[in-house]
Amino acid sequence: MIIKTTIKKILLAVAVLGINIPLVSGQGKEVTIDINFSKTHQTISNFGASDAWACQFVGNWPDDKRNKIADLLFSRDTYADGSPIGIGLSLWRFNIGAGSTQQGNESGIKDEWRRAESFLNSDGSYNWQNQAGQLWFLEAAKKRGVKQFLGFNNSPPVQFTVNGKAYATGGKVNIAPDKYDAYAVFLAKVVKGVEQVSKVKFDYISPVNEPQWDWSDGGQEGAPYNNAEVAGLIRAINKEFVSNKISSKILVGEAGSINYLFTKGDKPGKGSQITDFFKLGSANYVGDLPSVAKTIAAHSYFTTSPMTSSIKARRALADSVSAVKGLDLWQSEYCILGDNAGEIDGNKRDLGIDAALYLASVIHTDLTAANASAWQWWTAISAYDYKDGLIYIDKNKTDGNFYGSKMLWAMGNYSRFVKPGAVRVDAEVSSVAEGKPLLVSAFKNGKNLTVVIVNQGANEVSAAFHMDNAKVQFTSSYLTSQVDELKAGKITGDKNVVPARSIVTFTGVIK
Repeated sequence: MIIKTTIKKILLAVAVLGINIPLVSGQGKEVTIDINFSKTHQTISNFGASDAWACQFVGNWPDDKRNKIADLLFSRDTYADGSPIGIGLSLWRFNIGAGSTQQGNESGIKDEWRRAESFLNSDGSYNWQNQAGQLWFLEAAKKRGVKQFLGFNNSPPVQFTVNGKAYATGGKVNIAPDKYDAYAVFLAKVVKGVEQVSKVKFDYISPVNEPQWDWSDGGQEGAPYNNAEVAGLIRAINKEFVSNKISSKILVGEAGSINYLFTKGDKPGKGSQITDFFKLGSANYVGDLPSVAKTIAAHSYFTTSPMTSSIKARRALADSVSAVKGLDLWQSEYCILGDNAGEIDGNKRDLGIDAALYLASVIHTDLTAANASAWQWWTAISAYDYKDGLIYIDKNKTDGNFYGSKMLWAMGNYSRFVKPGAVRVDAEVSSVAEGKPLLVSAFKNGKNLTVVIVNQGANEVSAAFHMDNAKVQFTSSYLTSQVDELKAGKITGDKNVVPARSIVTFTGVIK
């Protein structure tokens, strides 16, 4: 009795002082996760990644290697034990090049891996055999069951730019209004031409990428615009798509930071894009154009740390989006850049669980605080020493080794199991484990339920699920950790263990 009383006093003192004593290794905290099916949020559109820039080369690598890479990204098959072969992306982003590759060294882009080929030749003709490596991945994605495809431009074709380059001069817009129609014709031809040679039809065309940045250093293809210029270009593309019966929808925004969607930001005429493009009466209103998707897209760069400010900004963004009836939000590009308030450095590859856990926390916050209906990674395959790839390769044009990362599989905890059409439902942890809190999200798709739990803490947690008005039979779990990659497990009781520093997806059926 004296010993118990002493322990209680010590624990009370520790609590007052704010000291955290970690759990003894092997001892997990039990938590309860409340899932409320009656409180629903966004409907999921897709999880995706882009083919820039490595696919132009990797798509021409030996069959065995390029097929294995495609399997990792797109496959929905499983191994004998039920573990997934790939992460089953549901959207693939195809970079429609501006032609810096054809310009070679004259392009001004020193790194040829960051140049991009164009289907448009200098004489005005089109060659649908260009971008062959990217076309291979486009077809590989479709073959493995990907249903949604998006074509995006970092710059208009060099034939239409002011300076004849695929990047700007002095941060100024690089296409004149009298070239908008030509750019629109180009995009309509690309939609039809790509479908002709690959049997893949672009569901979406995104003609503008991060228009807030200057794109004037020759580091890659890029083009700045203000909102009025974006709106003028979109109107021209809409007119061309309607007249040519192009059913692809135009994706608006692709803002360089989420803040440009709901604040004026630090770039005059380039912020407040939600109200500018989708509020009736705005001078730049394009929301009623038949070819424009009722979707605003932004990139999550530089706004993900610390978690408290990340959540605050995303809730403000969600409020702004919800103020426009029927408008969806896509997080359409992200990789780990910058120092992230000291939490993680975007430099240097990290094939392990540290970067994967950070990535999972970003996905979780974008889905649960911003209500994003789509979440898309930047470059699926990277040859660089940054935290920018799901798969890494040797920087070799014709052959080389490839290396999977835990970021690939962390994204797979969502992309493989949260399918298009799933509806996010409320999920809250009613009791808190020691250390970092669990991040929990839940998705209902018909009678199927998917729950994703991110445990960033140093101790395993045992989770019990509670539903007021329903019964769910969980059947499978999929674990990503330092040693596991969506490893399948069976659920045989009420004890659902989430190991330390891991991401676990639970799947089940609503009875």
